[in-house]
Amino acid sequence: MTQGEALAILKTGANVYLTGEPGSGKTHTINEFVGWLRASGIEPSVTAATGIAATHVGGMTLHSWSGIGIAEALTRADVDRIASKEHIARRIHKAKVLIIEEISMLSAATFEMADAVCREVRRVERPFGGLTVILVGDFFQLPPVSRGRQATFAYASSTWHDLNLLTCYLTEQYRQDDGEFLATLSAIRSGEVEEVHYERLMSRRIPPSEIPGVREVPKLFSHNADVDRINAGELAKLPGKAKKFRMTSKGKDSLVEGLMRGCLSPEVLELKEGAAVMFTKNSPQGRFVNGTLGAVAGWDAAAMPVIETKDGLRITAEPMEWQVEEQGKVKASISQLPLRLAYAMTVHKSQGMSMDAAVMDLSRAFEYGQGYVALSRVRRLSGVYLTGLNERALEVHPDIVEKDRDFRAASEAAREAFAPRPDSAQTGMSEAEKLAMQKQFVKAMGGAWCHTDRMGVAPWSENVKNRKQKTSGLPGRLAETLQAARDGTSLREVAKTRALAVSTIVKHLEELAEIGKLTRTDFAHLVPLRIIDEIHEALATAGSERLSPAFHALGGRHSFETIRLVRLMKNQE
Repeated sequence: MTQGEALAILKTGANVYLTGEPGSGKTHTINEFVGWLRASGIEPSVTAATGIAATHVGGMTLHSWSGIGIAEALTRADVDRIASKEHIARRIHKAKVLIIEEISMLSAATFEMADAVCREVRRVERPFGGLTVILVGDFFQLPPVSRGRQATFAYASSTWHDLNLLTCYLTEQYRQDDGEFLATLSAIRSGEVEEVHYERLMSRRIPPSEIPGVREVPKLFSHNADVDRINAGELAKLPGKAKKFRMTSKGKDSLVEGLMRGCLSPEVLELKEGAAVMFTKNSPQGRFVNGTLGAVAGWDAAAMPVIETKDGLRITAEPMEWQVEEQGKVKASISQLPLRLAYAMTVHKSQGMSMDAAVMDLSRAFEYGQGYVALSRVRRLSGVYLTGLNERALEVHPDIVEKDRDFRAASEAAREAFAPRPDSAQTGMSEAEKLAMQKQFVKAMGGAWCHTDRMGVAPWSENVKNRKQKTSGLPGRLAETLQAARDGTSLREVAKTRALAVSTIVKHLEELAEIGKLTRTDFAHLVPLRIIDEIHEALATAGSERLSPAFHALGGRHSFETIRLVRLMKNQE
């Protein structure tokens, strides 16, 4: 299933399990869905199974959101106690769409506990009290962690069954562009590793004398102690005194603590000139992504580090924010340079990253899927440096292999059910029917239909017409974004001013263009002049309205949002 097909299904309001191989665009697709919801006046509750995943999506852990905390079981009295907490009850009552990222790392027990609390608060005996639920993740990746015992995957719970989920299995690949390496990863995933795949990986076995230095290529470890020891040791070898950059925070202590635990940048970041670093966040302007490697080349006039990437690009690193949002409002935030020392990191913290290269020792892999997760972080086989490899590193859980076949079959059935229907066919769905479902979903959620897509501009719904608007005659949300765009100096600044996602800001500008209320001068200053021609050329070469070919032609140097803005500028000429 393509990202576009999955997005169309998500917009109908169905309960959905969105999955796919690493690098298939799950996060990008869910971000597009969240942007569409917000543009329609529907604020989703965005959660994740872990703190790290929560920081990537600007949400909080499901444990915190639902009030279950670290509990591994709840009695009836426990559920009543949690449901009686005013802030928990208010949060769950207001919720309309619940998104849970990294569902593979959530145990069946935790999944069912969150469900029980939602049912109790909302007083509705349906899964999660009748919320629309979107689950995102890949069960071949890191499994749930439970104290002292093997946890059961969420898909084994009765709640999963009761949700009647539509499965959207993304099949396009956006991380690996090395065909042989991709085939090897697919063989591991399907449990069909053959001698040719093993030999291909062993061709990257590096003797100790040829292992790249940690200053050149990061090492992946299983334990934090190894990572901390190597990073501190390598920094100490560099001459001069380290500069310290301290994290700042705003908001409720408990939410701030959760953000700090999940943030890949440390609370106190120590750097020296020459230090190997890795960016820990995606740049709104597309200058770097989570996983971009480089080294500290010096300091600017404000004493901020200047990073020279592996591609020779020099970037001044400035503090960025990680936030917890709830019902469209920022409840807590932390600010730090989006950097960490890159000599070593754990496999666990690498999840979600795309890495150019990594040294990894898989000779002591002990858990199903551990090797697959480590290997799938890297874009090409040439970037893999193995110091060891055992059989377990190439194994995935046999139960998941079997379940994955079910997920693929379910996804194909969903794709066929929503595919454009020829006049003579009995299956499929017309565009008018899908549009009607999407409109009904927005109406049921209390939103305002104002969606624009390839079918054209849908008419403003009556509730939009009757809402209080600014003197320009635009809906308030669009008028505010337009003014922020005119006043802002960067896309990130506009998003921060409006307390919205960057993708939502771009979506607003596209809507303004569609209704003839946007000029090129309103927003052209948000895109650095030096990158416009490069993106124009990539869009022209791609020869398609689809952004993915242009994104990959540009090597991922510029974000989808930046490419969309340049495309919009071209259309305004």
